[in-house]
Amino acid sequence: MLARIYQPARNAMQSGQAKTNAWVLEYVPETGKTLDPLMGWTGSDDMRGQVKMQFDSQEAAVDFAKRKGIAYQVLATRSRKTHVRSGGYAENFATDRKTVWTH
Repeated sequence: MLARIYQPARNAMQSGQAKTNAWVLEYVPETGKTLDPLMGWTGSDDMRGQVKMQFDSQEAAVDFAKRKGIAYQVLATRSRKTHVRSGGYAENFATDRKTVWTH
């Protein structure tokens, strides 16, 4: 029963960093998924695969795993470099413009 502790990456459909500050503890699946021959649905005997807990910090997630006796693995997060262009879109609305803005 191994658990992964990680900070989720942002969704591909979002440009901001919303909902990426929480830390997640989820169990590594012990068995693979099975295919139902009649309906074609996928299923699993592993109930822990449905458990996904969120914590405010990495330390809180690690403390929880230690208290409950869960073997855990902390996955490193890669921080995203902020990219702010000078003269970008916000420059169109600057109050100290010297010229008139036109298309």
